[in-house]
Amino acid sequence: MSKDSLALRLDGVTKRFGENTAVDSFDFEVPRGVICGLLGPNGSGKTTSIRMIMGILGPDEGSVSLFGEDPDVVRRTKVGYLPEERGVYKKMKCLELITFLGEIRGLRRGEARRRGGDWLDRMGLTEWVEKKVEDLSKGMQQKIQFIGTVIHEPELLILDEPFSGLDPINQDVLEEIVREYHEQGTTIVFSTHLMDQAERLCERVCLISKSKKVLDGDLKEIKAAER
Repeated sequence: MSKDSLALRLDGVTKRFGENTAVDSFDFEVPRGVICGLLGPNGSGKTTSIRMIMGILGPDEGSVSLFGEDPDVVRRTKVGYLPEERGVYKKMKCLELITFLGEIRGLRRGEARRRGGDWLDRMGLTEWVEKKVEDLSKGMQQKIQFIGTVIHEPELLILDEPFSGLDPINQDVLEEIVREYHEQGTTIVFSTHLMDQAERLCERVCLISKSKKVLDGDLKEIKAAER
């Protein structure tokens, strides 16, 4: 697959912590415009892989590229990242926080505020616009963090266990938004340990177990081969 057709490429990526190898010689390619599920049990290496994609951790071996470019050049404007650890600036007001997150991702303040207001309306948080984030429930805070992830309309979304902690209604809302972004041509990679989520949303899957890739490819082709 040519570099121009890829949103994301990991080439022989390895990460060690002392004597423990968290990710071992991981090759992973995601074509532009697809939804790909990064599957595996807890502790398999999913989050470590995502942190290397985002530059939070550096690989001990191998390389990472985004859209065929140096990741450090494109992460801020082209990538939206929702980490596994949920956390926001709880003393800030909701719209104030979202506006700030939009600004650091390259939006002008007025545009960030406008988009933030639209998203708060959509997420059913209109009455919380001027409330501090700390006054919101955990589920509402997750919505705020998700808005901050997508406000700059990134070309690539990296979502680490995005459905964790959400009730069924809000899981459905998030799935609907993921599908909408996919229809607009956004590339989406999300990690999960639940196969049913991947089957509902993904075109491609990559399975990791014990720090190694076990399986990678088109979901329909994989399911057909198992029959």
